[in-house]
Amino acid sequence: MARKPARKPAGRKAPAQKRARAPRFRWRLWLVWFVLFLAVLAALFFWLAPGMIERSMNRIEGSGLWRVEERTAALHDSLFVADLHADTLLWDRDLGRRADRGHVDLLRLAEGNVGLQVFGSVTKTPRGQNYEANSADTDNITPLVVAQLQPPRTWVSLLERSLYHAERLAKTARARPAQLMLIRSRADLEALIGRRADGERVIGGMMAAEGLQNIEGDIDNLDRLFDAGYRMAGLTHFFDNRLAGSMHGEEKGGLTPLGRQVVRRMEDRGMIVDLAHLSHDGVAEVLDMARRPVIVSHGGAQAICKVNRNLTDEEIRGVAATGGVIGVGFWDGAVCSPTPGATARTMRYIRDLVGIEHVALGSDFDGAVTTGFDAAGMAAVTQALLDQGFTEDEIRAAMGGNVRRVLMETLPAR
Repeated sequence: MARKPARKPAGRKAPAQKRARAPRFRWRLWLVWFVLFLAVLAALFFWLAPGMIERSMNRIEGSGLWRVEERTAALHDSLFVADLHADTLLWDRDLGRRADRGHVDLLRLAEGNVGLQVFGSVTKTPRGQNYEANSADTDNITPLVVAQLQPPRTWVSLLERSLYHAERLAKTARARPAQLMLIRSRADLEALIGRRADGERVIGGMMAAEGLQNIEGDIDNLDRLFDAGYRMAGLTHFFDNRLAGSMHGEEKGGLTPLGRQVVRRMEDRGMIVDLAHLSHDGVAEVLDMARRPVIVSHGGAQAICKVNRNLTDEEIRGVAATGGVIGVGFWDGAVCSPTPGATARTMRYIRDLVGIEHVALGSDFDGAVTTGFDAAGMAAVTQALLDQGFTEDEIRAAMGGNVRRVLMETLPAR
């Protein structure tokens, strides 16, 4: 009788099954750890990268070296100080807290006795940015916007970037009404001046667009900017756009038909036309058609610092003829040395050429520049002006009185 084959004990295959599952389990475990590693790297990047980028671009050299005499400090504390340009809203910082990087926050503005700060909205800059010639085909700001985890609507729209900047400033003003007040009209400016005269250290904040490429070719978007609080705008930045040629563009042409329409609408709405970065042809055309004072928010004089972004004597005279002002910068591209003395020398040159009533401050703080001091050190400019022989009345005008006059002439009543 044939024997039945012996049955294999139950469970004999279990070790082989375990051996088959083990590599698969280890592979999944390594995948989980790899994903976690990437997540940690991404978190570190979004947390650290924006600050590291800013520290490398907005630097201070010489802070603490500039002497300020006791009588100068007392004079400075009595001034209405106005700065026509800072790019602080480009960076991921809380204005209400003292920062360990950059140039501007509310605490440092208060320490520098700044009464009015104009905040520029930077929406696009070209790769390899320089003062001579730039293409409009690349953009450095988009990666920064993504790295800062700004709302996705700002990733693909220059208009939305500017609207977001205005929202940030308005949110800060709502959260800190004793420190920051939005300036959108002559009535707002009068209220600010009254509050400061009563001893409040409140700071006026006004929005400006650094280049109207952010209207994206649609003039009606200018009204959206106005409604969001913008009261000043340059037509171009570092590249040519659909409104005009830039001083640093490839073509460097004059105004386009759209550019002329925009200038007219800005004047009608009570928005100040800023000639900073505009091509020389464009400057001449705006000066020829201007019906209100125009300004140069941040720059210098070619006679003092021959850099292709500063104004010729003819252009300085043209701005003065409109009743406007020129905001003199604090960095080497404007005055050839990031020192208070260099800024004061350029201010003296403009005073001697066209009169003290056309001199103003345009720091370009937080604009990817190196300066000799931050917003807390503004008294160093007052000292440098005294050293250059300015009278107290001239200093009051240059440090902010002239800007106050132009705003009272150009802003909407309410």
